[in-house]
Amino acid sequence: MTGVMVRCMLNIWGVILFLRLSWITSQAGILLTWLIILMSVMVTSVTALSISAIATNGRVTSGPEIGGPIGVVFSFANALACALNTVGFAEVVRDLMQEFGVVMVDPINDVRIVGVVTVTVLLLISLAGMVWESKAQILFFIVLLVSLANYLVGTFLPSDQEKQAQGIFGYHRDILISNLKPDWRRPEDNFFQMFAIFFPSTIGILSGANISGDLKDPATAIPKGTLMAIFWTTVSYLVIPVTVGSCVLRDASGNTSDILTGNITDGCVGLGCNLGWNFTKCIQSQSCEYGLANNTKVLGQVSGFYHLITAGVFAASLSSALGFLVSAPKVFQCLCRDKIYPYIGFFAKGYGRNEEPLRAYLLGYIIAVAFILIAELNTIAALISNFFLCSYSLINFSCFYASITNSPGWRPSFHYYSKWAALFGAAVSVVLMVLFTWWAALTTFAIILFLFGYVHYNKPKVNWGSSVQAGTYNMALSYSVSLAGVEDHVKNFRPQCLVLTGPPNQRPALVDFVGSFTKHIGLMICGDIVTEQDAPTRPPEAADLSAKWMNGRKVRSFYTPLNADSLRVGARHLLQASGLGKLKPNTLVLGFKANWRDSSPESIEDYINTIYDTFDANYCLCILRMTDGQDVSDHFDFEVNQGFEHDDQQSPERESADDVSDKGDVDQMETVFQSDQGKKTIDVYWIADDGGLTLLVPYLLTRRKRWHRSKIRVFIVGDEQNMEEGRNEMIALLKRFRLDCSNVTVMTDSERHPDAKNLRRFVDSVAPFRLHDEPQEDVSVQGRSAPWKISDKEFEAFRLKSERTVRLNEILRSYSQHAALVLVSLPVPHRDCTSALYMAWLETLTCGLHCPAVLIRGNQQNVLTFYCQ
Repeated sequence: MTGVMVRCMLNIWGVILFLRLSWITSQAGILLTWLIILMSVMVTSVTALSISAIATNGRVTSGPEIGGPIGVVFSFANALACALNTVGFAEVVRDLMQEFGVVMVDPINDVRIVGVVTVTVLLLISLAGMVWESKAQILFFIVLLVSLANYLVGTFLPSDQEKQAQGIFGYHRDILISNLKPDWRRPEDNFFQMFAIFFPSTIGILSGANISGDLKDPATAIPKGTLMAIFWTTVSYLVIPVTVGSCVLRDASGNTSDILTGNITDGCVGLGCNLGWNFTKCIQSQSCEYGLANNTKVLGQVSGFYHLITAGVFAASLSSALGFLVSAPKVFQCLCRDKIYPYIGFFAKGYGRNEEPLRAYLLGYIIAVAFILIAELNTIAALISNFFLCSYSLINFSCFYASITNSPGWRPSFHYYSKWAALFGAAVSVVLMVLFTWWAALTTFAIILFLFGYVHYNKPKVNWGSSVQAGTYNMALSYSVSLAGVEDHVKNFRPQCLVLTGPPNQRPALVDFVGSFTKHIGLMICGDIVTEQDAPTRPPEAADLSAKWMNGRKVRSFYTPLNADSLRVGARHLLQASGLGKLKPNTLVLGFKANWRDSSPESIEDYINTIYDTFDANYCLCILRMTDGQDVSDHFDFEVNQGFEHDDQQSPERESADDVSDKGDVDQMETVFQSDQGKKTIDVYWIADDGGLTLLVPYLLTRRKRWHRSKIRVFIVGDEQNMEEGRNEMIALLKRFRLDCSNVTVMTDSERHPDAKNLRRFVDSVAPFRLHDEPQEDVSVQGRSAPWKISDKEFEAFRLKSERTVRLNEILRSYSQHAALVLVSLPVPHRDCTSALYMAWLETLTCGLHCPAVLIRGNQQNVLTFYCQ
């Protein structure tokens, strides 16, 4: 309320409200004035929605490339707005002085003198700190409310003869009708000229966002406060033209002797004739001093108490001037600290506990003084409209651009915005700039292009994690060179996957799973390691068939075959060499080796060592296990690549090789990841914090059409004493990550001893790989010759780990029987743990589930925006 709504309302209620709105109504008429107001509100409302989305997308400390030009133009526009409101205040003070016969030099120079003195006092208040500025704003707000109430009450009071001589008659149907249509008095007056003069009265919408660093909860305060301020100020702006246009004539002499006696109206001109007044003389000579078209003090004359409106003018102008004088330096200070442009770092220094930008205050003061010396309200208003429209256009375009990049980092908690509305707002702002003042618009465009070009080509050493960086990623094939010098940022983290599929059409489930969360978002490379025994059976057109298959399946992926002696050697080479620049994988995806019991010990060792190599290379890791297997190699004439023989189970749906050949194309078998999941759940068992990949992957899945109705459930380990506290902490963490989650469950019984039957099943499963009660010497000899064997000592050393794995599997089967997908934190392999025991853990952990299971582990680097530095 006080931080955003009141501040925005004060900056929106400026001098235009009291000094120009009645005059604009006389020129444009009530109907066109309403159109001007509604069009202005449309532009500012769309911009408010865009800035709310940007402000609620994490804590941003630096702006994107386009933020540099926004910062420069917006800071300058705020300094001009301070000058506008100061000049409005000075005009009222000058008029008061003239009423008492006081003239310092002349009317123009008096405005300049009063304006410079006023802005100097405002500077001193600003230098005193935000506390004094906030107290002054509350006082101004109260005065404004009283002034507006005073005006509305005055419209209902009966008019005496003196007021009627000034054209004020109270509510009258004929007056309302006569003031509906426009009445342009000068050749240069037109709709867009009036629009340009009025528009600065709506520019205070960003006053809350400008001081976001001083707000307690900007993510909530900025959207709510800004939109509430727009609503209430719009109501007030719409009310005033109707009320004043229903009560006041356009022209009046102010002379009480012009009252008509009797019913003689011969030669009388104007609506005043029907109301008993003859203002013909001043109308014909265009010398009327009163009425909507001639007097800027109409609101005060209509009101119940004239001087309360004067106080309202003072409050509106001073509060707006103070607000803009505070906003401009704070925005400019942030721009200077980013070191985007040279020679401005001097203004970045802050003083005191709140890092007040004293140097930037002085710069804003100097700019304001320079424009105060113009001393012409209408001229300054037109210039301000140009610069604020430019700022709004850039802000709306930033929101649109951030939305279309599909970056996982773009997750604003404010959802009530539209990227197309933002684009529309940007386009409308540009069109209005040209229609208002074309030469100023062209000058502004040239400045923006220069500022943007400097940032684009000079590339300052600051990492923004920006939407521009994310957009460049989508065009990486064409502009990969432009990404070479851009530093990685957590906001733009994307799971870029190297998937060891072998020929992709042999394991469609693995391809579809990864494609579900990388399509249009991240890189996917299907790696095919061809060993010596596989090479002779590989048809020469295998690569073309794989590419054709992926295109037919609409999979956005690259296919990379690699000749190697073994799975491990090939995977190691792919981990090091795959990708180009920023198009480089950071996640390895494997299929689960379900046939490990029947495989050769060397094959198992290769598989486990590949997992070791993945973590050594600082990659994340995903292992997918399907309930009915992945390998569909019996569809093809050539043999399966032994290095990728992850599954010995076969899918129940099969076609003969002849059928496939007759199609003249590779088969497109449907998998579970291609079907609509309905309202099933995605269960995430977050056993260990891996940087957030375990939470990011299910979120990306729910962005796909087939998974968008699925709910994410998170399961964490905890104890009964602190269960509620742990649950609340996890919910708060998910909220900070801006991830939607249907519920969080604390598993308080994960440390309980597993069921004896299940534990016995685990012991039986590893029995063929154990060394039992051998003499120590024999154990040593056999251990060296069979390192995959499990000694009794090792089995006992990892007994607790084995029991926890069995117990966790019991929990998975209990909670996730009807889930669409289960994600579990992958157990970290120990160097002193044999490959057979580790494979038994993975087997036990995921067995008995009726849905695909993903064993997943990040590389401990944050992939979710928490504090966006």
